[in-house]
Amino acid sequence: QVQLVESGGGLVQAGGSLRLSCAASGTIYHINDMGWYRQAPGKQRDLVARITNSGRTTYADSVKGRFTISRDNAKNTVFLQMNSLKPEDTAVYYCSARGVLSSPGLSDYWGQGTQVTVSS
Repeated sequence: QVQLVESGGGLVQAGGSLRLSCAASGTIYHINDMGWYRQAPGKQRDLVARITNSGRTTYADSVKGRFTISRDNAKNTVFLQMNSLKPEDTAVYYCSARGVLSSPGLSDYWGQGTQVTVSS
Protein backbone atom coordinates (compact mmCIF):
# COMPACT_ATOMS: atom_id res chain seq x y z
CA GLN A 1 0.00 0.00 0.00
CA VAL A 2 1.36 3.44 -0.97
CA GLN A 3 1.09 6.31 1.49
CA LEU A 4 2.08 9.97 1.16
CA VAL A 5 3.19 11.61 4.39
CA GLU A 6 3.50 15.40 4.48
CA SER A 7 5.36 17.60 6.94
CA GLY A 8 6.48 21.19 7.34
CA GLY A 9 3.26 23.17 7.58
CA GLY A 10 2.61 25.72 10.29
CA LEU A 11 2.03 29.36 11.15
CA VAL A 12 4.27 32.07 9.72
CA GLN A 13 4.14 35.82 9.36
CA ALA A 14 3.73 37.46 5.98
CA GLY A 15 7.06 37.63 4.19
CA GLY A 16 8.32 34.51 5.91
CA SER A 17 9.22 31.09 4.55
CA LEU A 18 8.19 27.47 5.01
CA ARG A 19 9.40 24.23 3.46
CA LEU A 20 6.97 21.38 2.89
CA SER A 21 8.07 17.79 2.43
CA CYS A 22 6.16 14.75 1.22
CA ALA A 23 7.52 11.22 1.26
CA ALA A 24 5.88 8.33 -0.56
CA SER A 25 6.23 4.97 1.18
CA GLY A 26 5.53 1.44 0.04
CA THR A 27 6.90 -0.82 -2.65
CA ILE A 28 7.23 1.81 -5.38
CA TYR A 29 8.90 1.24 -8.72
CA HIS A 30 8.24 4.57 -10.43
CA ILE A 31 6.34 7.84 -9.95
CA ASN A 32 5.51 10.04 -12.94
CA ASP A 33 4.45 13.37 -11.44
CA MET A 34 4.61 14.66 -7.89
CA GLY A 35 3.07 17.91 -6.85
CA TRP A 36 1.33 20.18 -4.40
CA TYR A 37 -2.24 21.44 -4.41
CA ARG A 38 -3.95 23.72 -1.93
CA GLN A 39 -7.47 24.31 -0.77
CA ALA A 40 -8.65 27.34 1.17
CA PRO A 41 -11.96 27.28 3.09
CA GLY A 42 -14.92 27.45 0.72
CA LYS A 43 -12.72 27.15 -2.37
CA GLN A 44 -11.76 24.36 -4.73
CA ARG A 45 -8.48 22.49 -4.60
CA ASP A 46 -6.02 24.12 -7.01
CA LEU A 47 -2.60 23.22 -8.36
CA VAL A 48 0.32 25.02 -6.72
CA ALA A 49 3.25 23.28 -8.41
CA ARG A 50 4.05 20.01 -10.13
CA ILE A 51 7.28 18.27 -11.14
CA THR A 52 7.77 15.36 -13.51
CA ASN A 53 10.13 12.46 -13.01
CA SER A 54 12.56 14.17 -15.39
CA GLY A 55 12.40 17.45 -13.47
CA ARG A 56 10.09 19.54 -15.62
CA THR A 57 8.13 21.95 -13.43
CA THR A 58 4.79 23.74 -13.62
CA TYR A 59 3.67 26.54 -11.28
CA ALA A 60 0.48 28.41 -10.63
CA ASP A 61 0.86 32.04 -11.71
CA SER A 62 0.19 33.21 -8.16
CA VAL A 63 3.32 31.48 -6.79
CA LYS A 64 5.81 31.93 -9.63
CA GLY A 65 9.03 33.49 -8.37
CA ARG A 66 8.17 32.75 -4.74
CA PHE A 67 7.77 28.95 -4.54
CA THR A 68 10.18 26.28 -5.74
CA ILE A 69 9.32 22.62 -6.16
CA SER A 70 11.96 19.88 -6.19
CA ARG A 71 12.08 16.13 -5.78
CA ASP A 72 14.42 13.32 -4.80
CA ASN A 73 13.53 10.39 -7.05
CA ALA A 74 15.70 7.96 -5.10
CA LYS A 75 13.71 8.71 -1.93
CA ASN A 76 10.32 9.25 -3.61
CA THR A 77 10.13 12.63 -1.92
CA VAL A 78 8.93 16.01 -3.12
CA PHE A 79 9.60 19.40 -1.54
CA LEU A 80 8.01 22.82 -1.77
CA GLN A 81 10.09 25.79 -0.69
CA MET A 82 7.75 28.72 -0.07
CA ASN A 83 9.25 32.19 0.28
CA SER A 84 7.71 35.65 0.58
CA LEU A 85 4.53 34.12 1.90
CA LYS A 86 1.32 36.13 1.76
CA PRO A 87 -1.90 35.81 3.76
CA GLU A 88 -3.63 34.58 0.59
CA ASP A 89 -1.32 31.55 0.62
CA THR A 90 -3.19 30.32 3.69
CA ALA A 91 -4.71 26.91 2.90
CA VAL A 92 -4.43 23.20 3.46
CA TYR A 93 -1.66 21.94 1.21
CA TYR A 94 -1.99 18.46 -0.27
CA CYS A 95 0.76 16.36 -1.77
CA SER A 96 -0.08 14.37 -4.88
CA ALA A 97 1.62 11.54 -6.74
CA ARG A 98 0.34 10.61 -10.19
CA GLY A 99 1.22 7.57 -12.22
CA VAL A 100 2.60 5.61 -9.29
CA LEU A 101 3.70 2.15 -10.31
CA SER A 102 3.78 0.01 -7.18
CA SER A 103 3.13 -3.57 -6.12
CA PRO A 104 -0.70 -3.11 -6.26
CA GLY A 105 -0.43 -1.63 -9.77
CA LEU A 106 -0.68 1.84 -11.34
CA SER A 107 -2.63 4.53 -9.48
CA ASP A 108 -2.70 8.09 -8.15
CA TYR A 109 -2.42 9.07 -4.49
CA TRP A 110 -3.03 12.04 -2.19
CA GLY A 111 -1.53 12.98 1.14
CA GLN A 112 -3.65 13.84 4.16
CA GLY A 113 -2.93 17.56 3.93
CA THR A 114 -0.92 20.00 6.02
CA GLN A 115 -2.14 23.41 7.19
CA VAL A 116 -0.23 26.53 6.19
CA THR A 117 -1.34 29.76 7.84
CA VAL A 118 0.18 33.12 6.97
CA SER A 119 -0.63 35.99 9.32
CA SER A 120 -0.62 39.61 8.19
